[in-house]
Amino acid sequence: MTWKKLSAGARECLERLKSAGYAAYPVGGCVRDVLLGREPGDVDICTAAHPEAVMALFPRAVPTGIVHGTVTIPTEDGNVEITTFRRDGDYADARHPDSVSFDAGLLEDLRRRDFTVNAMAMDSDGEVIDPLGGRKDLRSKIIRCVGEADRRFSEDALRMLRGVRFAAQLGFEIEEGTRAAMRRNAPLTAKVSRERIKAEMEKTLLSPRPEMGGEMISLGLLAHLYEFPREFGLSSLAALPATAEERWQGFCYATGFPITALPVERRLRRAVEHPEAKLIPMLALTAQDLMELGLNGPAISAAQKKLALHLLEHPKDNTVEKLKKLL
Repeated sequence: MTWKKLSAGARECLERLKSAGYAAYPVGGCVRDVLLGREPGDVDICTAAHPEAVMALFPRAVPTGIVHGTVTIPTEDGNVEITTFRRDGDYADARHPDSVSFDAGLLEDLRRRDFTVNAMAMDSDGEVIDPLGGRKDLRSKIIRCVGEADRRFSEDALRMLRGVRFAAQLGFEIEEGTRAAMRRNAPLTAKVSRERIKAEMEKTLLSPRPEMGGEMISLGLLAHLYEFPREFGLSSLAALPATAEERWQGFCYATGFPITALPVERRLRRAVEHPEAKLIPMLALTAQDLMELGLNGPAISAAQKKLALHLLEHPKDNTVEKLKKLL
């Protein structure tokens, strides 16, 4: 297992840092995915090089989070994020460190991360650096916090939503102590931007286990957005096409969640608020048929909408005869 598993762009970044005399390692999700036999997605690199040195080494670098030591390198294979080994200060806003210092080494940098399965690095020989038991938790299929879970979540409340999302995507379970800490710290998610909440919810809904959206609800992570009913069923979500429109529509239908509680694009909002729209072109009675029945203009549109709404609950009624009776 070596860097050869990574994209050519990521390998080039690693080699350039190493050639310049800086320690550099792929870290986090890409190492986890390689160990799981999955195709690595985005590649994050941690390095001893300070942000200014990274910017000097890569002329096309973009200082996307330079205050926190992160620089983004555009490559032909996608963006690569390079972050300097760092030590975080306090987290007053439960999202971002108030200050960071770049006097840390690799091991200390790994200890500041969220979950053990994301706190591993890999050297150029393929040796996995795993001081926190990430490989053991991968084998056990467990999402477990690095260190004290309450501290990790009070530092960054988004980690709770990410933890559920990782469990949904990987088919893992959340370790009991980590789950209990999520429940205790759930009110902190009110400090997370709704854009980030929407992104984590959508990744969960599009995963092989979309019903894990219910875990976010039961843990109280979404309580500040909506008062969910005590009973609802999400077991049928996995049978829906894995598109944002279909899965959000199913989630909102099952729970009553108002899609407008989150900042969503118009296309998605319309799909959720008007699920009948996709059925109108499929009606056994066409607009021409309705016109021949004596309808015109707005009356045709109104009839199509009512028929499509009926078919949402009774899809077998989509025949000319039954639709005429309904009219």
